[in-house]
Amino acid sequence: MIDPFGRQVTYLRVSVTDRCDLRCVYCMAEDMEFLPRGDLLSLEELERLCAAFVRKGVRKLRLTGGEPLVRRGIMGLIGRLGSLIGDGLDELTLTTNGTQLAKYADGLVAAGMRRINVSLDTLDPHRFAAVTRRGRIDQVLDGIMAAKAAGLAVKINTVALRGVNDDEYERLVEWCGAHGFDLTLIETMPMGEVHADRVQQYIPLSSVRQRLERSFTLADSDHRSGGPARYVTVAETGRRLGFITPMTHNFCESCNRVRVTCTGTLYMCLGQEDAADLRAPLRASEGDHLLEAAIDAAIGRKPKGHDFIIDRAAGPTMARHMSVTGG
Repeated sequence: MIDPFGRQVTYLRVSVTDRCDLRCVYCMAEDMEFLPRGDLLSLEELERLCAAFVRKGVRKLRLTGGEPLVRRGIMGLIGRLGSLIGDGLDELTLTTNGTQLAKYADGLVAAGMRRINVSLDTLDPHRFAAVTRRGRIDQVLDGIMAAKAAGLAVKINTVALRGVNDDEYERLVEWCGAHGFDLTLIETMPMGEVHADRVQQYIPLSSVRQRLERSFTLADSDHRSGGPARYVTVAETGRRLGFITPMTHNFCESCNRVRVTCTGTLYMCLGQEDAADLRAPLRASEGDHLLEAAIDAAIGRKPKGHDFIIDRAAGPTMARHMSVTGG
């Protein structure tokens, strides 16, 4: 799949649910109204959709949410998708908040997963409860350690939030180094109304890197994980530190990914509203010719890049919440 700008699309992120057992302040509203369950693609439809993308050249598949591991029957789907590894698919992975990892880590490894991303914005229990509005950090830390024990490579994703966790980045680098985890810092993005002031929350990661260089030796790395992160190696820990900078550095020139929501809507760009309905062709025929034609048409209009801005007067650039799009 080649888009209009010559970029090959090889990476698909699929939201399997919009539901989550947390309510992180930058991701969704506290009184979030979730979609009716009947609007969601069935697990069988999600499997067909993913298989079609793999046939068309997707080599990396990431399951997201909401929180993917809260969907009933999800491990069966993960097992079936895992069977595609080596048959067109190079990697199946997952982004999770970690609350269910103690239960499912061994099953993820058995299904063929070798690495996962865990969202963790603070190591402070009280701050964690405030950021997630309802979470218990001990449950997440137990899950992360269960994943490590099961043999999964763990990468921690941390959204940089001014006035929330901006005094913790050095501690997070050290903690990840001590446990053998890579760490990626992410700039907050203007998606959805979350009853928080994103202008006040926003921190440019260029300034965070400058600060970290006072405590650590950071060497630029050519490592690429398939996503938008740009990496350095932390000499003192030997681990990678990534920066995802949609605001200060538009990473669109090398974009190789598209996203499908749990309702079957394909977004060719996280920061644009143009989308394609894949649910209708998926349900219109037992064969996949209509689905594959719809995918081709959508890839043919993938935009050059996003238009994210952080502006108090303008409100969120995207009306939809990150949990709806699928990370």
